[in-house]
Amino acid sequence: MRFGNTRVEFLGGRAGCLTMLVISVVLSVLLTVLLNAML
Repeated sequence: MRFGNTRVEFLGGRAGCLTMLVISVVLSVLLTVLLNAML
């Protein structure tokens, strides 16, 4: 992941990629549930 000129690495390799993917999916599901609960 890049922010301007700085390169940010959370976790290297395949495991990191999978982890970021899982986290983003879980967060999006949680946000959807929260929004539906509010509306």
